[in-house]
Amino acid sequence: MPERRSSSPPQHRKATAGEWLLAFPELRARGFRKPGGRAERVFSVAAVALLVLFAVGWSWSIARARVSGVSGITPATATIANALTNGSAPSVAYLTDAAITALAVPARGESGKLRVSIQAEGAPIKPILSDSVPAGAVATFSSGAAAESTATLAAPSRPGTWNVALKIGNAIKPLADFSVITLRPAAEKKGGRLGLYYIGNWPAARKGQTGVSYAPPSGFIEVTPENQNTQLSEHLKLKDFLPHDQQNVWPKYVVVDMKMVDKDELVLAELAKLGVNPNGIRVMSGFRTPQYNAGGGDPRGRAALSRHMYGDANDIFIDNDGNGQMDDLNHDGRVNIADAKVVQDAVNRVERAHPSLIGGCGIYSGTSAHGPFTHIDTRGYPARWIGTGDS
Repeated sequence: MPERRSSSPPQHRKATAGEWLLAFPELRARGFRKPGGRAERVFSVAAVALLVLFAVGWSWSIARARVSGVSGITPATATIANALTNGSAPSVAYLTDAAITALAVPARGESGKLRVSIQAEGAPIKPILSDSVPAGAVATFSSGAAAESTATLAAPSRPGTWNVALKIGNAIKPLADFSVITLRPAAEKKGGRLGLYYIGNWPAARKGQTGVSYAPPSGFIEVTPENQNTQLSEHLKLKDFLPHDQQNVWPKYVVVDMKMVDKDELVLAELAKLGVNPNGIRVMSGFRTPQYNAGGGDPRGRAALSRHMYGDANDIFIDNDGNGQMDDLNHDGRVNIADAKVVQDAVNRVERAHPSLIGGCGIYSGTSAHGPFTHIDTRGYPARWIGTGDS
């Protein structure tokens, strides 16, 4: 009686490659019975042999890992294994890169390009993280050698610029391209100074004719040589908003309203639609301390209650050719106030689409000290003007 062969792979660990091959009827039919199929037979034998070697090698590596313990397993394998066996597996699995990035969506603004959230010390950070944060999550913050963690998802208890991560179980994921800035309380200001940095004093809180509040800031961002390059948004850094005085005094202190930065980014997106490179944005004047607003630079046309003192205004121009002046945005061969008007037109489009960012926008011609520029703010009501000097 002819010998019957099993159609399943042999179980004996010493089975030869030939026996493995004979265990697959399809290969026998295609490779050994087809006339003139020598090349295909060679390929089939080689393929099966490779599979056998792979299976033996895999089995050997697993056995060796079990003998040698965790040290015989790569960090990536150990991480995956730990996640799969962790009792909080659903929460750990939640911490994918996409999910952790999505946590900061509420704080990335209407432009989607903000990279910081500014908070009072110890303030709840619910506005930063979406409500879908898993139970048991711990926020961890690091700033240089300093570190803090909190199970209540509150901002750090000290002023500074902090990197953020979430810890759930044994998994820790950083929040990419996002920081939390905690403010130094304004109550620490003495004699118009914070440390060696002279700020001056704001007028008493009052309401403007339009109902807009002119309240002194409750806190200040502390700027150091180490954190001055912190990205507030995709195109703007913390140092872009520093006043132009007291160059050698550190730390410095500023007020920045992130709604204004958000509006800047939306204006840049509108300009990009016209072919303007947004990387050319330059902030000619950002935050101004009361003492600088009164006497620094060119004070012509500068309001005593300038929005610059409240952190929600900046004067910008676009300079992609690096000459320190506004570019020819309307391509008429000249650089003048008409190019500042191109930026203002973008502001108008942004305010129509984003009413929460309505504010002032003035255009300024060039002087012997500077080229044309555009003032943008988020004062809460629309205002348009043509000015001279500084805004």
